[in-house]
Amino acid sequence: MAVKMKVKKGDLVQIITGKDRGKRGRVIEARPAERRVIVENLNVAKRHQRPRPIRDSSRMGGAQILPGGIMDKPAPVPVSNVMVVCPVCGNPTRVGIAEKDAKGGTVRVRVCKREGCGEELDR
Repeated sequence: MAVKMKVKKGDLVQIITGKDRGKRGRVIEARPAERRVIVENLNVAKRHQRPRPIRDSSRMGGAQILPGGIMDKPAPVPVSNVMVVCPVCGNPTRVGIAEKDAKGGTVRVRVCKREGCGEELDR
């Protein structure tokens, strides 16, 4: 069964719990099966990486090597810990679904559930 999430890749979200609480960032990747999202520059984990040669490097020069060291890598955040930021009112909001009449028939769109806003999130 496919798992649906109301947060999509490219959405601006705000972290509501944890060490990065209150910070905003764009969703880089959504993982519906795990119910997690990866947010740009938030929930960053340090990973130790050793230098490795690059496969299929050009044959002209010497072997090219990926540098090693301590790398910053964004870690997944549970989708329940983020809220979508409405582009119109600029506040974190819950996401609702509304049906809209389009050319070919009805289309389901995501809407802001803040009182007085109700604007579409998908532009």
